[in-house]
Amino acid sequence: MVRTLLVRGMLVGLVVGLVAFAWAYFVGEPPVKAAIAVEEAAAAKAGAMDEGAPEVSRDLQSTLGLLTGILIFSTAIGGFVGLIFAMIYGRIGALQARATALVIAAVGFTTVVLVPFTKYPANPPAVGSGDTIGERTGWFFVLIVIAIVAAVAAGRLIRDLYARWGVGNAVAAGLLLFAVLIGVAHLALPAENEVRTGFPPQVLWDFRLANLGTQAIIWSLLAFGFGHAAERALAGKPLLGRRAAAGASAPTT
Repeated sequence: MVRTLLVRGMLVGLVVGLVAFAWAYFVGEPPVKAAIAVEEAAAAKAGAMDEGAPEVSRDLQSTLGLLTGILIFSTAIGGFVGLIFAMIYGRIGALQARATALVIAAVGFTTVVLVPFTKYPANPPAVGSGDTIGERTGWFFVLIVIAIVAAVAAGRLIRDLYARWGVGNAVAAGLLLFAVLIGVAHLALPAENEVRTGFPPQVLWDFRLANLGTQAIIWSLLAFGFGHAAERALAGKPLLGRRAAAGASAPTT
């Protein structure tokens, strides 16, 4: 069953990636082009030398390159959701398949996308310094790891408290712990502002919101699409049998 859930998650992720590509192309590409135009105008005004045509054309980057990147990412995330579902289904209360998938996607979106976005939001390709992008990327992934650890700690606290405090109070305590840990991380990690003075803020935030929208589409559609696929995969089994099947490995041939 693990193999079935993994494959279904990847297939759902592949389909979701096509929808996300449409959003990224029609909504995300205009601010990218605007940002490049601003940087080119600034370089021309400063008298910088033309570096010549890029090795990969912008048309190719904005179509095939963008599609390939999104499909790889969404397919991988779909497989990840499938594996996590197989590990935890039946272990977080009485949640059914769709609700479990929704919880996984919500936690994934929060830890992998939303928390890093609040500290190190995405910048258009033409913005920023090549000398500092490695450092910024490193801190970005550090914050993701911290967010995942904080989510695990919050989940354990909820599990330990819900029998005594009730579900509502336990969830509130877990969310408070998560918020405190993320707040401390935000204060402790260095700020990285690579956007030069005078860059149009509207272009910058149009790009960032488009990027956030792409991620929201991927994770939300995965929640609903994989939840439906997992429910069908587990259909016809008694509740206890369904939960046991989710964690069982596929038979070898």
